[in-house]
Amino acid sequence: MCFRALCCKGPPPPRPEYDLVCIGLSGSGKTSLLSQLCSESPENIVSTTGFSIKAVPFQNAILNVKELGGADNIRKYWSRYYQGSQGVIFVLDSASSEDDLETARNELHSALQHPQLCTLPFLILANHQDKPAARSVQEIKKYFELEPLARGKRWILKPCSLDDMEAVKDSFSLLINLLEERDFEPSRM
Repeated sequence: MCFRALCCKGPPPPRPEYDLVCIGLSGSGKTSLLSQLCSESPENIVSTTGFSIKAVPFQNAILNVKELGGADNIRKYWSRYYQGSQGVIFVLDSASSEDDLETARNELHSALQHPQLCTLPFLILANHQDKPAARSVQEIKKYFELEPLARGKRWILKPCSLDDMEAVKDSFSLLINLLEERDFEPSRM
C-alpha cells in the first residue's frame, strides 16, 4: 500500500480558476497586455469594441479575464458585465492627456464604489511607463486619490509597459495572492 502511494501519484490537482473583469479607457493597453500574457502575436491586435474573454494561464492559477471595451458608448454598459467577477483589473494610460486621465479617474472611482465590485481585489496598472510623458505611480496614486478612496479595500497599483512583461506577470501574481487569500477567508453571514 505504501509503495502504491509513492509511485502512482495521480495527476496534479487542478489549478484554481478566477473570473476577472478588465476595464479601462480605449487605448490604455488592455488588449495588448492580455494578448502578450497569452503569448499571442502583437501584430494583429485591434481595440476591443464589445467584450472579449481570455483564459490567462499562470503557474498557480488560471485567470478568466473578461475584457470590456473602453469607448465612451460602451463604458455605460460596463456594470452589466460585473456579475460573477472575483477581481478587477483596471488599466490606465499613464501618459494620456489630462482630460483622459480625469475620465479614467472617474471610471475607477465608480468601479471602486460599485456594489458588485467594492469588496473585490483591484489590480490597477499604470500602463505606458515607457513613454516620455508617463506619470509615476506616486503621481497616479495622488491624482486618483487612491489612499482615501480605497482605504480598507485590497488594491495594488503597479507601473507597467509592454517592454517589461516580467513586471506585468509579477503584478498579476500579486493579484492571484489576493484572490487566494480571499478563498481562505471564512464566509461572513
